[in-house]
Amino acid sequence: TFERCQSFCFSLFLHFNASYLEREDPDLPVCVEQTVLVWIPLGFLWLCAPRHLMTLFQKTKVNRKHLSKLYVCKQLVVSLLFLTAIAGLGVTLGEDFGPNRDSSSTVKNAGVFYANPVLYAVTWILVLLCQAGVRRRKETVDSATLFCFWFLLVLCDIFPFQTLLREALREGKVSDVPRFCLFYISFGLEFIAFILSAVADIPPELKERVKKNPEAGAPFWSRITFHWLNSMTVKGYKKPLVQEDMWELNREDSTPYIHQHFQHFMKSELSKARIRFQHKLKKKGVEGRDKAQDEAIQNGLSNGLGKGVSHDVLIMVRAQDEKKKKKKDKKEEEENYPNSWLISTIYKTFKGLLIESAFFKLIQDLLTFVSPQLLKLMISFTEDKSDYAWRGYLYAVLLLVTALLQTVVLQQYFQRCFVLGMKVRTALMAAVYKKALVVSNDTRKEATVGETVNLMSADAQRFNDVTNFIHLLWSCPLQIIISIVFLWLELGPSVLAGLGVMILMVPVNGFLATKARNIQVMNMKYKDQRLKIMNEILNGIKILKLYAWEPSFQTQVEDIRGEELKVMRKFAYLSSVSTFIFSCAPALVSLVTFGVYVGVSPDNVLTAEKAFTSISLFNILRFPLAMLPMLIAAMVQVTVSRKRIEKFLSGEDLQSDAVRHDPSFSSAVTISDGSFAWEKEAEPLLKNVSLDIKPGRLVAVVGAVGSGKSSLMSALLGEMHNTKGFVNILGSLAFVPQQAWIQNATLKDNILFGSPDEETRFQKVIDSCALTPDLELLPGGVQTEIGEKGINLSGGQKQRVSLARAAYSEADIYLLDDPLSAVDSHVGKHLFEKVIGPNGILKDKTRILVTHGVSFLPYVDEIVVLVDGQISEIGSYDSLRASRGAFSEFLDTYAKEQSNQNQSESGNYTTFLTEYKFLKLLYGSEDIQPDHPLEDTVSVTLKRENSIRRSQRKSSVRLRLNSSIKKPRDGEEIKKGQKLIEKEAMETGQVKFSVYLQYLRALGWGYTSVAFLVYFIQNAAFVGQNLWLSDWTNDADDYKNITYPNWKRDQRVGVFGALGVAQGVFVFLGTLILANASISASRVLHSRLLRNMLRVPMVFFDTTPIGRVVNRFAKDIFTIDETIPQTFRSWIMCLLGVLGTLVGICLATPIFAIVLIPLGLIYYFVQRFYIATSRQLRRLDSVSRSPIYSHFGETVSGLSVIRAYGHQERFLKHNEITIDENLKSVYPWIVSNRWLAIRLETIGNMVVFFSALFAVISRDTLESGLVGMSISYALNITQTLNWLVRMNSELENNIVAVERVSEYSEIENEAKWITDSRPPDTWPEEGRLQFEDYKVRYRPGLDLVLHGITCDINSTEKIGIVGRTGAGKSSLTNCLFRIIEAAEGRILIDGIDIAEIGLHDLRNHLTIIPQDPVLFSGTLRMNLDPFERVSDEEIWKVLELSHLKDYVAGLQEGLQHEVAEGGENLSVGQRQLLCLARALLRKSRILILDEATAAVDLETDDLIQKTIRKEFSHCTVLTIAHRLHSIMDSSRVMVLDAGKIVEFDSPRNLLEKQGHFYAMAKDAGITEQHIPIPAETIVEQSSAL
Repeated sequence: TFERCQSFCFSLFLHFNASYLEREDPDLPVCVEQTVLVWIPLGFLWLCAPRHLMTLFQKTKVNRKHLSKLYVCKQLVVSLLFLTAIAGLGVTLGEDFGPNRDSSSTVKNAGVFYANPVLYAVTWILVLLCQAGVRRRKETVDSATLFCFWFLLVLCDIFPFQTLLREALREGKVSDVPRFCLFYISFGLEFIAFILSAVADIPPELKERVKKNPEAGAPFWSRITFHWLNSMTVKGYKKPLVQEDMWELNREDSTPYIHQHFQHFMKSELSKARIRFQHKLKKKGVEGRDKAQDEAIQNGLSNGLGKGVSHDVLIMVRAQDEKKKKKKDKKEEEENYPNSWLISTIYKTFKGLLIESAFFKLIQDLLTFVSPQLLKLMISFTEDKSDYAWRGYLYAVLLLVTALLQTVVLQQYFQRCFVLGMKVRTALMAAVYKKALVVSNDTRKEATVGETVNLMSADAQRFNDVTNFIHLLWSCPLQIIISIVFLWLELGPSVLAGLGVMILMVPVNGFLATKARNIQVMNMKYKDQRLKIMNEILNGIKILKLYAWEPSFQTQVEDIRGEELKVMRKFAYLSSVSTFIFSCAPALVSLVTFGVYVGVSPDNVLTAEKAFTSISLFNILRFPLAMLPMLIAAMVQVTVSRKRIEKFLSGEDLQSDAVRHDPSFSSAVTISDGSFAWEKEAEPLLKNVSLDIKPGRLVAVVGAVGSGKSSLMSALLGEMHNTKGFVNILGSLAFVPQQAWIQNATLKDNILFGSPDEETRFQKVIDSCALTPDLELLPGGVQTEIGEKGINLSGGQKQRVSLARAAYSEADIYLLDDPLSAVDSHVGKHLFEKVIGPNGILKDKTRILVTHGVSFLPYVDEIVVLVDGQISEIGSYDSLRASRGAFSEFLDTYAKEQSNQNQSESGNYTTFLTEYKFLKLLYGSEDIQPDHPLEDTVSVTLKRENSIRRSQRKSSVRLRLNSSIKKPRDGEEIKKGQKLIEKEAMETGQVKFSVYLQYLRALGWGYTSVAFLVYFIQNAAFVGQNLWLSDWTNDADDYKNITYPNWKRDQRVGVFGALGVAQGVFVFLGTLILANASISASRVLHSRLLRNMLRVPMVFFDTTPIGRVVNRFAKDIFTIDETIPQTFRSWIMCLLGVLGTLVGICLATPIFAIVLIPLGLIYYFVQRFYIATSRQLRRLDSVSRSPIYSHFGETVSGLSVIRAYGHQERFLKHNEITIDENLKSVYPWIVSNRWLAIRLETIGNMVVFFSALFAVISRDTLESGLVGMSISYALNITQTLNWLVRMNSELENNIVAVERVSEYSEIENEAKWITDSRPPDTWPEEGRLQFEDYKVRYRPGLDLVLHGITCDINSTEKIGIVGRTGAGKSSLTNCLFRIIEAAEGRILIDGIDIAEIGLHDLRNHLTIIPQDPVLFSGTLRMNLDPFERVSDEEIWKVLELSHLKDYVAGLQEGLQHEVAEGGENLSVGQRQLLCLARALLRKSRILILDEATAAVDLETDDLIQKTIRKEFSHCTVLTIAHRLHSIMDSSRVMVLDAGKIVEFDSPRNLLEKQGHFYAMAKDAGITEQHIPIPAETIVEQSSAL
């Protein structure tokens, strides 16, 4: 019977169509349901079962005593199913052989009724075993194969399910009750099993991990749909995500795991490459020898026989040879390292991922071509009105199924590709970091720190970007070929015409791209210029304000900006041309193809099938054609990166055996006849050095500059190439380099440097290293965060921290490379006494000290004298002194310098201890910034701030800003809540709508509305074109049996073409209008920002790091210039495109509008959730990315220290942790894009499904052309929807720039520059100053700095102003210029209240010679007279008076000489003299001299004083003095203390009074005889004569 059933089935298969399908309600034959549909799921399971059964026989460590409820339920359901199968078999047996069977009938049951229950029973036993196997697998929560099996089973059982029901309903009774019941029971159980298989069964040991990383506990369907990310998206929607919300990484995504795998393959590949490289070199060597012989013979010949050959020929031949040689050299230079191993390493490391993703990509590519074929069937279905309706529904469902499958497969492919990219980047970053720790000096010299950091940032990122799309290399050609094949089938050879147009587009686009690149280069040039000037303006803003020079600089910036905008306009026009071409392309291609097709022969009539199938195929073609050129460009870039990374990673390592650690030696340090060079091939720097140092000795190394002292240290550390001899070291090392290396960490971490924290030892080290007073000044004590490169410590402090690190490490041998040169002499003595010297905390250790300080030498055990890299003598201080060798010469040179210093320094304080107490008193001003003037600490702090900011331009504020502030400004105590630098707000949450309005306002409403209108018309043309096409395709019916008239053909093609061109033209217009609008917006926003920044009060710059302001001019303006317009344009086009599509579908099938509302709502929510999360993940990514690079830069600059302490492993670990922190936000970001895509594409797929469904429902009223149009539209929508959300999110991320710029454009300004009440031009004629109860504070809410100052200063008086730091001297000048406004009281100049007039009127009539001379880059002339108000003669005159005439006249360009940024190409003295020249040019009656303490030698100082006395004798001069000498000839001296005038009289009277002034004078060693006769008295006497 079984055979009979089978034969019966086969015959049925043949007549299948006839009886079962050709009717209104089709059905599958029972036979097929009983055989084929049973075998499919069971076959699938049997194929997959062995993998699960394997685990049953393996020994596992998994503890599975615990049975979860879920597991028990699963097994129970399957056991019940087993029972149903047995019952089924029982029923059949009962019927055939049971006691109450019908004995009269001889027909037994068909074989299927025996076979199926048996098959099922076996299968259920298998399933029981499989589930047990899954449970034993480690860290598994479910099984994908079992899930698929249950899904298939339920799916296949739906057919018999409806067959049995329909039959029962038709006949009104159930014919076979037992089987009917059993089937429905088992179906229910199968369904329950299916639901259970979708639930994750999390074993107890995984529970903790799932909390930290939900992906670990996600079941199969959740992994496909990325449902497990939901909790993060919801959290991100409710509140902005922070780094703490990030999940743990999977083990295989973590840096250590990736790095280990990569290193494993890299080792073997690199060694193979090295062998290849050696062979190549050998071959070259052999060739070289042969060549040399050949050449010798040749030369002999040419000399002997070549007499006849003309001389010219020889020269030509030689020249050609030279050229060849040069080329060859260049090539050799490129390839002189083991190469082409990186790609194979990457492939081998990640081949699993690569192959998986390739598989998914292939499936996706093939599925892409199913939709056009289904579309074709769909159209022919609507054309043939007699076809059965169910076919239409079948096609609609098939469209949905293929689309959904495509979505799932595509997202899996993308997920794998992006994770692959991430992993490649991680592997390269970790490898570069590891290499940097062991790299030799040869390789290190080839690349700067910046370049090495670039390998990590730029080059690794390029690899990342390319790996994301690597499969397109084979997938694009594949897609192109398949599309062309299908198109050929539709339209025949006329396809080639359309293809030709597409191919022609490629070079055109290439040409435009090169043009665009050149323009970009120009643009960057102007940007750099503008930012350079902005930087200078912001750094010298105080000078600009004091001199009232803002307008001149404003016009300079505006001019450059104008040029920049011109270039941008060019670029915008160019890109609109390329947009025009790109948007015309699809219309052109279809026009040419259809035109040629219809024109070739009158038989070719365009049907709806052909037209719309072709259009959807052309749409598929667009993508690979656009991607290929981009991909090729990216590949070229990657090749460059590959070479750079290969070169670095295959470089030489340090000699690991350079330093021996042989315990049999008795000395702590031994060098036996060693010669050392910095590079392999170089001359040795240290020659024949032999050294033997016993444990516990203090050895000094001395020698002239460049004699090899630091090299000796490096040799001991094993940093140099050991050309002969050896070094042996007993025990651990600590190293203090000449330039202290400080990490960006807390002060405590810098000192501990990875050692365990012991409080008492730490305190002892801190005290010995004289760090206690510093800790009192630092805001956070030992927990103060130190900026990059120790930015907020002075040089002396850095050196002491570096020494403390060594002292704390408790090593056996200390190498101290001149640590005492960076600190003041008394601190140096203290350090020697307490740390290094015979009584210091290191007294029992071996210490090797490089020093220039002669004073320490008597206390050391042994002195090594180096001369030109050789040891000239060794011995104790006295013995060397006596020998009169190189050492005594050294002593003579250095002793002179030291004695000069000591005389000037010590003064009355002789002994060291009192000096140290004195240091504690003076600490506030002593060692903080020895290299800066004492006055305006705020500006100094800001400069430091600025450099911190710059290093973090990309990250958000990572340092605790307040930690980098040193001293309070002029007597302000920094209290809580009065931090100087406010923390910058990081934007979070949604952007306010007003910001968009602001941008639209800047674009101009006219422009915006016109642009919208134009784009709208373009879309209308697009819809129109497709409607026309669908109408055109209906001609096929109208002209079925008659010839197609030519006029009709021409009209159809013509209108179609015209509409296509119209689209292009309108896009072009729209782009042009938007380009103009966005450039005007850029202009408006920038000039508003600039205008305002020059008008904000000085207080703003004191409380804002310059970097923050520069960032507004750099990053944010760049975003407004370039990113926002593009995003905005794409957003408009996407939005209108989506709307156009939906309108098109609604036109064809009006019912569709009903579905739109729910789909729209889902869409809205999905994108809101996504945007909130994605935006914050991007921010976290960039914030966590910069620590990787800064830590790397830091490591490279501190390599010798890290290696000396042997901390490479710790730094490797730290690097892995830092990269992991970054991956924690990168990985969810990748997944969030997939999460979004899968949800949006599902919405798009629903659109396709419903448009097809409604087309079927209303097919009687529809033209086939419209159906084709609406479905081909819908097929296109999925991409556009996805893109729209991307653009939306981009726009929202970028529009923030507008917000940030406008925030700074609206800051409160200072008083008006010019007011209605203007002083007379000649004011001030006399120069009388009156202060009336003048009080002032720096900012509202702070204490007063000046407490009610009242005084009168007469015309032409010379006043000296003195007082301790913070007494309010500088505040006084700031008040005169109204840099700070009065709190009460007033200042009168010649009877005019300065608060009544405009700031520029006031500042232009006063002159100041500021403390630090600020110059701007530009010509000398511009620095003296930026408004070009005076003639050249006058300028030469003042240059003569300021003793600069000879210098300037000697310059090639004279007055047009370019001054470098910050005046760096002039000496400090010259800069100071230039400032004097500025003052002389201004000729005002009141001069304020803020005395320069810094860097002016006595000679210059003398010149300045003389000139001032002579040239400003008719002026009122206020001098703020830091050295009392310079004001002893004043008419009167004002002594300030804590913001009050305590004494005000002539110097002589004040000295007699014996008050404050007397005390200060005594400190400075000044007595009455130092007082010269004041200038005025001389003048009076002479006039009396």
